Amino acid sequence: MLYVLTGEVRYVMSIGYKYDHTCYTIMQQLRYFLTVIEMGFNLKPVAVLMLSTLTLLANGEPQVPCYFVFGDSLMDNGNNNYLVTQAKVNYPPYGIDFPDGPTGRFSNGRNIADVIAELLGFKSYIPPFATANGEQIISGVNYASGAAGILEETGQHMGARISLDKQIQNHWITILRLSYLIGKGSLATTKKYLNECIYTIGMGNNDYINNYFAPKYYKTSTLYTPEQYAEVLIEQYSKQLQALYKYGARKFGIFAAGYTGCTPGMMKEYGVNSCVDSVNYAVILFNTLLNATLNDLNNKYADAKFIIIDSPLGYSNDLNVTDVPCCEVSSTYAKGNCAPNQIPCSNRENYVFWDAYHPTEKVSIIDGTAAYETLSPLYSSEIISSSTDNGSGYISDI
Repeated sequence: MLYVLTGEVRYVMSIGYKYDHTCYTIMQQLRYFLTVIEMGFNLKPVAVLMLSTLTLLANGEPQVPCYFVFGDSLMDNGNNNYLVTQAKVNYPPYGIDFPDGPTGRFSNGRNIADVIAELLGFKSYIPPFATANGEQIISGVNYASGAAGILEETGQHMGARISLDKQIQNHWITILRLSYLIGKGSLATTKKYLNECIYTIGMGNNDYINNYFAPKYYKTSTLYTPEQYAEVLIEQYSKQLQALYKYGARKFGIFAAGYTGCTPGMMKEYGVNSCVDSVNYAVILFNTLLNATLNDLNNKYADAKFIIIDSPLGYSNDLNVTDVPCCEVSSTYAKGNCAPNQIPCSNRENYVFWDAYHPTEKVSIIDGTAAYETLSPLYSSEIISSSTDNGSGYISDI
């Protein structure tokens, strides 16, 4: 059965006829199916993805009206290009496998948010807040920023960045713009629209890499034990998620923090050739509290859904270079970024890490596909009731 399915998919992909965007999106999903199948994942995610493909075939529309992205460099698609910061990658070899070349994505190609957007059926990638204009914002906005964190101070030694608090402020600006584009000035109408959109938030990584485990620049590791610091982060994170709820968000996908102790950058920092257990221990504390907090939020807000998104536990055998980056990492500028204009490894499909902290496009496809399947309750069911906000919410009322 598995062989037949794979063969059929390859046949469809090999036809080579011209197709509109709907067909293009379906081809993208078929490619992801192949990746998932050949990775040896179970067939439940594949079945979900196949059903979503049939939906796209039927109506050619995205599975949700809009998609909003909040996060750090794992999601940033160009917001930092206009900032004075070391956390900026709008130069080669970044984007070597992306159609538009270097765009500010911390990858050789697409990032996780791009993969999710494609699988949801959007006609183009979600635009960065820095350049989004006009009716572009109706389909969503990407607010993510490299070096940003839950805490305002996180990443400040790298230069300018857009913290999660500021990303939420930028979302409010988007809401005001949307109210005139789709709501005739009514915030209540706009919020009802936002109720149907998917929000993904991926934060916490920099609060460890570029804060707690950077004692040269921050005092948090002397002020708090790992347990206390996780509580500080989660208390603030919960407030931020609830602020998005207040603004109309109802469908949340929250990424667990990654095992940053296993990144080449952190291993080099500690002078070891294997994962840094103390770093991963701190991250596990954060993720455990995050999961409990999301359960609490689900109980508190019956008309919303908060889903935690974990990365796959392992990758295929061909992703066998796990401890060094594909590109040559700069020794003089920017923490862990590729040195400008250098030639990266040619066998990128075998590398987990593109630079010292960020995954290759291949890993993003795997992680993004898994995230898309995890998010399925947000786009494939009607379990979330409409907002109970009865206020008029007109701009003129503010």
